[in-house]
Amino acid sequence: MEKGKISSLQMAFMMYPTIVATAILGVPSITAKYAKNDLWISPILASLIGYATVYIAYKLHQLHPKQTVIQFSEQIIGRIPGKILGFLFLFFYIPITGQILRSYGEFIIDSFLVKTPISVVMGSMVLLCAFIVRGGIEVLGRAAQLFFPIFILPILLLIILLGSDLEFKNILPVLGNGIMPPIKGSIVPGGWFSEFFLIIFILPFLADMKKGMKHGMMSVFTVMMTLVVVNLLVLFVLGSTTATKNYPLMSVSRYISLADFFEHLESGIMAVWIVGAFVKISVFYYAAALGTAQWLNLSDYRPVVWPIGILIVEFSFWSYPSSMDVSRYDIVAFPFHGILMQTLIPLLLLVIAVVKRKKQRKKESNSS
Repeated sequence: MEKGKISSLQMAFMMYPTIVATAILGVPSITAKYAKNDLWISPILASLIGYATVYIAYKLHQLHPKQTVIQFSEQIIGRIPGKILGFLFLFFYIPITGQILRSYGEFIIDSFLVKTPISVVMGSMVLLCAFIVRGGIEVLGRAAQLFFPIFILPILLLIILLGSDLEFKNILPVLGNGIMPPIKGSIVPGGWFSEFFLIIFILPFLADMKKGMKHGMMSVFTVMMTLVVVNLLVLFVLGSTTATKNYPLMSVSRYISLADFFEHLESGIMAVWIVGAFVKISVFYYAAALGTAQWLNLSDYRPVVWPIGILIVEFSFWSYPSSMDVSRYDIVAFPFHGILMQTLIPLLLLVIAVVKRKKQRKKESNSS
């Protein structure tokens, strides 16, 4: 079904923008509502979900090396329950990809292309992603590797150019209201960190499988550090007003002005967002297409790429009538929905698989 191979480092390059792309824009303000000036602590606490998710995915992969969750769930819990669970995973990933696409479209329309129909913005992105998904995992891995510096450089540039606007005293008092506000603030980014479960669709195609866990954990750490830096940057510039902004990083980029010449760097943030969203939608799209083909027992996933693309666009309109509904889903439902589907259910599968494996070994040792 998939003949290509990528390195575990390319997997890390794929996963980094998959998590960070959408998290750096809206999540700082959501976190600030709960954690106030301790919003930089929340990603550190949320990353624990990321580490746990990578560990669970890798352990499941070790038990069933050449299969994804859609395939091995049938072996772990039986054919019919496995098919039902596989359908639930697909019914999670396809609408979620639609929601990511809708968030991308809303941001572009709200901030830049005000008069462009949102269907044109979203349709063109899905078309691009469909071509790269049809190209396979190797094309996706190389594209992520190519775009990684483009994604990182504007963030580094932002930190350097904002030096004079940073108010370091905004961080005080640290943990003034105790640890509970940062814990509450970590719930929403925790949903983003649970997306690391997507590596379960990539691990079977690694050329260096033994390094999969190491690079997965490194990717979690890099995402966590990026979110801590972005949250601190936003806090040092905007202070207590962070919670009132829809896109705090966007607001921060408007503060840059060097010699009345070097300013209006919002375009840099838009470039980061578009490149990140492209990789993120492609990875989710690939998982949905591959998973659907495996669920239907097809020999190739490419015939379902275009139908899945149409479904993604449809879900982006069906699920959420307005940008307010998209934002409400991100805050209220997604953290719990994401952690349930991508961390807790896989953990349950891992426990069942380990117990079954132990029972099988016990039987074998008794019979011998």
